[in-house]
Amino acid sequence: MPVVPASRVNALSGEGAFEVLVAACRLEDAGRHVVHLEIGEPDGTTPPHVVEAAVRALHDGHTRYVNPAGLPALRDAIAASLAWRGVRGPGAENIVVVPGAKPMVFYALLAVLEPGDEVLVPDPGFPIYPSVARFAGAVPVRYPLDALGGLDAERLAPLIGPRTRALVLNLPGNPTGGIATTDALHAIAELALRHDLVVISDEVYGRIRYDRSADSIAALPGMLERTVVVDSFSKSYAMTGWRLGFGVLPAALVERVTTLVVNGTSCTPPFVQLAGLAALTGPQDAVTATVERLERRRDWLVDGLNGLAGIRCGRPAGAFYAFPDVRQVEERAGLSTEQLAALLLDAHGVAVLPGTGFGPGGAGHLRLSFAVPPGDLDLALERLRECVSDLAVASLTDGGIHVGP
Repeated sequence: MPVVPASRVNALSGEGAFEVLVAACRLEDAGRHVVHLEIGEPDGTTPPHVVEAAVRALHDGHTRYVNPAGLPALRDAIAASLAWRGVRGPGAENIVVVPGAKPMVFYALLAVLEPGDEVLVPDPGFPIYPSVARFAGAVPVRYPLDALGGLDAERLAPLIGPRTRALVLNLPGNPTGGIATTDALHAIAELALRHDLVVISDEVYGRIRYDRSADSIAALPGMLERTVVVDSFSKSYAMTGWRLGFGVLPAALVERVTTLVVNGTSCTPPFVQLAGLAALTGPQDAVTATVERLERRRDWLVDGLNGLAGIRCGRPAGAFYAFPDVRQVEERAGLSTEQLAALLLDAHGVAVLPGTGFGPGGAGHLRLSFAVPPGDLDLALERLRECVSDLAVASLTDGGIHVGP
């Protein structure tokens, strides 16, 4: 008999960015040119002093097992670094280092959710949140964001019920780049305190902000002891492939999450951790330059998108994604969001993500990463303009265009 996967594995879903990447690479293998706006990673290289620290660590023999919770020096440095987001108090004993932010989201939700619990996740939002919630036997409940892709306590509050156990925040958000106003963050914190919710605060884009300084719900009164702050080195330091992240945990969760680390990975490679230590304690000018560069690209792409017929795009306050509203284009052409994204890739060589991959709230939107060279943005806008023009002509001549099944 063939092997039948366990039902718990069937509860997991993938991440559309990698699926589109595979499809785009297949086109490139066939000789097509593709502009990649689907993958969320900086186009720059890891700072040289970080690479040198890793190489030095390898030569010095840092290739063996280490403390599952992380190297003491890195945990100390992470605790010291929390001040930039307004979080003060946690020490190294509250830090657990893991191979990327995703494992910490996974471990944190596994550590706090019981079967049948409900967990609030943003819509549109990172698809791994509801996936992990289902794997844990919990029920993901999607909460809508405000018009700018940020938090809206009034929309979230009615969704809290007797089974609600946890709330996932992602600020700045993927895919919208939205943040929270001070009032909204305080209102969310009050809801968490009133309903005894554990908050998983995914802050991997925390340092990539353009219009206001960073903040964290963990910095608000009464929230530190009920919040898991998740972060990684991937976005700020161009270290996506290094797989290095961490969680700032309430004391009651540290041992449980560390046990999950032991069961899952044993530990994070020590030479990678020493590279992270160099990133945190070394010069930060590369991070500053990256944010300035991304801000210029954001403005260029958003202005270009708003110059296309039928497309409207807000200016994201953080992260490096544009999330344009393309509903007019879809309606005029008779296409779904998925079909429009597929058409852009197959016919025009632009790899983007359909907003529906981030939840029902993403319908009628596309996610475009602007963490790419300026020349790629120019070419993408040119091809998008061609696509919109072709669809407009097709809608006038034959009443629409049909793509796929």
